[in-house]
Amino acid sequence: MFRIELLEWEQARTTAGPIRYAIFMGEPDAPPGIELDEQDKDCVHAIAYSTADEKAVGTGRLLPDGQIGRFAVLKDWRRLGVGEALLDALTEEARKRGCKEVMVSVPLQAADFYRSNGFVADGKVFEEAGSLYEKMRKGLASSA
Repeated sequence: MFRIELLEWEQARTTAGPIRYAIFMGEPDAPPGIELDEQDKDCVHAIAYSTADEKAVGTGRLLPDGQIGRFAVLKDWRRLGVGEALLDALTEEARKRGCKEVMVSVPLQAADFYRSNGFVADGKVFEEAGSLYEKMRKGLASSA
């Protein structure tokens, strides 16, 4: 169905960029200006590929401090486990890198997805670019 690869930005740019543009620019409630930024080069990027045709169908990134972001799954691939697999891959990578927790800032409509994956709210809801967001955290047990 799909597979996940972890890549540095130089390898991920040509697949992550178009997915982000499709999601962040193509959906009405997406905040502007979050397609690409200067932090991409410092992140590890998870890319989900369809095993049927090897097309990229989702992406997310992990910053060195444990922040997960730029999470995007193409509409036809949502609710098929792609988001969970991307999140699992980035969380495991954070654990391997010694992070004690992972954090996200998510639109309120996505908060249930993160809650169902072990994240808890951290602070008050805030507004950014006309949308309501929530910061969330998930503690990581060390893998021994």
